[in-house]
Amino acid sequence: QVQLVESGGGLVQAGGSLRLSCAASGRTFTNYAMGWFRQAPGKRREFVAAISWSDDSTYYTDSVKGRFTISRDNAKNTVSLQMNSLKPEDTAVYYCAANWGTIATMRRSNGYDMDYWGEGTLVTVSS
Repeated sequence: QVQLVESGGGLVQAGGSLRLSCAASGRTFTNYAMGWFRQAPGKRREFVAAISWSDDSTYYTDSVKGRFTISRDNAKNTVSLQMNSLKPEDTAVYYCAANWGTIATMRRSNGYDMDYWGEGTLVTVSS
């Protein structure tokens, strides 16, 4: 059974930092892009960041570029999201996702069509 388990969410003041982690298990993730999505209250789930399996190429949504950094450890089947300079508008439930294929496919996602999803972890940024 494939599982993606997120951790690291919490409450932080604006300008602060958090590091999210996702542990994947239940299969090998060769050729799977890994990434993060988020869903703010009353809004649709949206793409945040993705990283490829093969060459660690990355892609970020414009609103987090320069503030968030995604990384992965293929040997441990983990992916992390370092979030700096957090803003109140970053408040959301953050979901880890895995999808067979490229980061281009993940960044075009409608937020609901990835192969595997975690349960989510809540990030709250206070002003």
